[in-house]
Amino acid sequence: MSFMDIIWFIVVWFAFVAYLMVLFRIIGDLFRDTETSGVAKALWMIALIVFPLVTAVVYLIVRGGAMSRRAAEESANLQAQQADYIRSVAVTVPSATDQITKAKALYDSGAISSAEYDRLKTAALN
Repeated sequence: MSFMDIIWFIVVWFAFVAYLMVLFRIIGDLFRDTETSGVAKALWMIALIVFPLVTAVVYLIVRGGAMSRRAAEESANLQAQQADYIRSVAVTVPSATDQITKAKALYDSGAISSAEYDRLKTAALN
């Protein structure tokens, strides 16, 4: 095996992996698209099986711009869902003012003594 055979093997392997990445991206985009009918999706899939390289290039030319738009929309949607989830499970720490106000309400209602109120107020301020 010569050095050029090794280089050629690396180039072919790189092209194959790159093609597989493009193919999976096309298939993912095809099934993510809600505007395309099921028949059109089936025809694209059949074309990808019968004429894989030509169909992939045509798909990228015809629908490439919409692919990036759909990917950006999905990314923004997932980011918004994650932010909403984080906000829903995040623990909010009450401020010192809120803690003192609650302690004062308890003291005024007679639920806690003056010493307990002073202890809660000191703890809130520290």
